[in-house]
Amino acid sequence: MSRALQPDEELVELDAEAVRTWCARALDALGREREEIDAINVYPVADGDTGTNLYLTAEAALQAVEAVSAASASAPDTAETVRAMAHGALLGARGNSGTILAQLLRGMAAVLAEGRDGDHLARALAEAASAARQAVAHPVEGTILTVAAAAAAGCAGGGTLLEVATRAHDAARTALEATPGQLAVLGRAGVVDAGGRGLVAVLGALVETVGGRTPDPAGTAPGAVRVLGDVRAVPAGSPRTCDGEAGPAYEVIYLLEAEDAAVDRLRARLDALGDSLVVVGGDGLWNVHVHVDDAGAAVEAGVDAGRPHRIRITHFGADAAAAKPSGRSGPSGPSGAGPGERARRAVVAVVPGEGLAGLCAEAGATTVRSRPGEPPADDELLEAIRRAHAREVVLLPNDTELRRTAAAAAERARAEGIRVALIPTRAAVQGIAALAVHEPDRRFDEDVVAMTAAAGATRYAELAVAERRSFTSAGVCQAGDVLGLIEGDVAVIGKDLTETARTVLDRMLSAGGELVTLVVADDTPPGLAPDLEGHVRRGYLAVDTTTYHAGAGAPPLLIGVE
Repeated sequence: MSRALQPDEELVELDAEAVRTWCARALDALGREREEIDAINVYPVADGDTGTNLYLTAEAALQAVEAVSAASASAPDTAETVRAMAHGALLGARGNSGTILAQLLRGMAAVLAEGRDGDHLARALAEAASAARQAVAHPVEGTILTVAAAAAAGCAGGGTLLEVATRAHDAARTALEATPGQLAVLGRAGVVDAGGRGLVAVLGALVETVGGRTPDPAGTAPGAVRVLGDVRAVPAGSPRTCDGEAGPAYEVIYLLEAEDAAVDRLRARLDALGDSLVVVGGDGLWNVHVHVDDAGAAVEAGVDAGRPHRIRITHFGADAAAAKPSGRSGPSGPSGAGPGERARRAVVAVVPGEGLAGLCAEAGATTVRSRPGEPPADDELLEAIRRAHAREVVLLPNDTELRRTAAAAAERARAEGIRVALIPTRAAVQGIAALAVHEPDRRFDEDVVAMTAAAGATRYAELAVAERRSFTSAGVCQAGDVLGLIEGDVAVIGKDLTETARTVLDRMLSAGGELVTLVVADDTPPGLAPDLEGHVRRGYLAVDTTTYHAGAGAPPLLIGVE
């Protein structure tokens, strides 16, 4: 984060470090106001998640900016940073307002990449408001679009960075206060627009970044509209439209790789299927959001237009996600079991390295360490199953060589009355994917099927260093060569760890993928993961990356592609 500004000091230019600081402060602001924004969410659907969606979208933007910063040997370039901010938001956009926020940031990035001063910031806000309105099929006044337009109009004419940011923020707050008079459902509920309030928080973070002062939050200034009634009387998740009538049953969101002409046809097709249509993006990658009754038809339209990724379908009548237990271990044991009680279900995972053991333990798993040349025996796995103290156990060996050992341990545990399902994961990255979808509150068979599907959809690779000259499926290697193993077979022989890793990644992604997982050991060069993250970001638009640290005792690099 950039240095703290002194009293009466302000930034002259919005450089890369300032953009990074703005993203971090925007995320903090949305985090503070998330619950209140969720509470006043009544349009376009009263599903109580606008604040959460905005927060997750801003989080994705910050993560992309942090990745660029980590990958830069020197100070990162401003243009690259703002483009990363917009791209991250596009990939991580959630919900109606989150998708619009992503387009706002994309519109700003196009101008801020050309200049850093206040005049460029004013132009950026104008471009953002215009781009966001164009992305919405049927713009409605009294929403985040109105607030964005007011912010742009308020700073027209330019000025210093602080002058532009302050005028934009003040104009946005004034527009937000007027939203209940523009949109009937807001007036009836006695609230301001939730998405607009989130945008005011983001602009407030910008004022703080360039001027060193924190503006009053939305809803606290004299004359600001507050909640007049119990907004939660509108059940979260009920399909309420702005007219108070039942609306479409499903929210459908997906990333789409497609040409502009195909997206134009897609917009018309989705517009006929439902409402709340927002399509944002460009340059071959789009984020599509729509409310429909026929979720399958909305997805099929995306398939006809191009290649959809990360398809998310939410039923508005479903229980709020916040009401669902997390399933993580707490002081009372896995899945909330009290002292002396057996938990309903647990996961036992074999992992290389202390870092992965800690990661899996945080997710609620009982872990067994696998050390080079010292695979755990069935007695050790059986003891871990007992230690999990659960009636049902999912066992993840995470190693092809451990399948028979794990099967023997599972059979012995079953003889003791424990229900054990062995998922034949062949690598730690498959185990991570399985653990990510584990839900202890659903039926055991359904949970095992979901975890097995996630593991099976994850292709894996490993980088190792040859200890001696030998023959491999990729040719003859010499001692010290870097070996790239894909699905257990040597596919690449190289001299440099980074170059070999890039080649392995390219081969794996040539078959498609949406998420790359990198697991690095302690002795792996520190610049390897940022370099590979940048390689994926530059070459594969719709692919995201996540990095974990395995700690000591793990292979130099593990790769998973989902």
